[in-house]
Amino acid sequence: MKPSELILNPDGSIYHLHLLPEQIAPVVITVGDPDRVPMVSRYFDTIEYRLQKREFVTHTGRLGKQRLSVISSGIGPDNIDIVVNELDAAVNIDLTTRLPKSDPISLSIIRLGTAGCLHADVPVDSLVASTGGLGLDGLLQFYKAPEQQNHSLLAALREHFGEDWDFPLAPYFSEGDAALLDVFKEGFHQGITATNPGFYGPQGRQLRAAVRLPNYLDYLQSFAFDGRKILNLEMETAAIYGLSRLLGHRAISLSVILANRASGTFSSNPEKGVSKLIETALDKISSGL
Repeated sequence: MKPSELILNPDGSIYHLHLLPEQIAPVVITVGDPDRVPMVSRYFDTIEYRLQKREFVTHTGRLGKQRLSVISSGIGPDNIDIVVNELDAAVNIDLTTRLPKSDPISLSIIRLGTAGCLHADVPVDSLVASTGGLGLDGLLQFYKAPEQQNHSLLAALREHFGEDWDFPLAPYFSEGDAALLDVFKEGFHQGITATNPGFYGPQGRQLRAAVRLPNYLDYLQSFAFDGRKILNLEMETAAIYGLSRLLGHRAISLSVILANRASGTFSSNPEKGVSKLIETALDKISSGL
């Protein structure tokens, strides 16, 4: 692979994440906020590595018998494109020869994030495990991913929107890992997550700039596919699910609901909700995946 395609730092580490293969654990937790990395790693029994480049902070260590990495992705599908591809490259490409390894490694990638909910019966501070990611961000359209670009859910969504179907980018849909979803069943609402390329207009928020489709959230809220509703909105899940499937990794996205868009409420203590998500997830991870 050419130096312009597989970019390495002078020490041989992968470019943006600044990681070497041995610094990545088999289970990788992603968080958006760099300050949230130590909020997770403080529960580790030991920490082997602490690394940072730009917004990408990584701590790798052990919790019980489980070796874990926690890495900050920053916000949005563009950053997820960097994180998932570079994690995969670091463990599945020989960084010296620049050739793919003959026996690829499958990572377990677990997103711990925040989200807004579309349904009043899922209150703020609830926990959600995403069964699938509806990508309204366009990222997977730049890859050869026919299964995700032509999923039957997308035809049903177009029919649901009817004449108002007018997305600037073609959506895609990717399922979460069934085995991981089974681990995170108790204590979590489960449903589809819509991933957007922004926080305001792309999530139906209108401040001074007018949105293109004022009833966008109503359409998402009233949609169901195979008995599953679109529960929440955020900015990374579909990208993580889509790239993980393409590259042979397992992925699940877990969120704490900070905003309920149906009731117009916001958590009175977001930090407490985030801590609850971290503690609940780590308890299940340490019990084994």
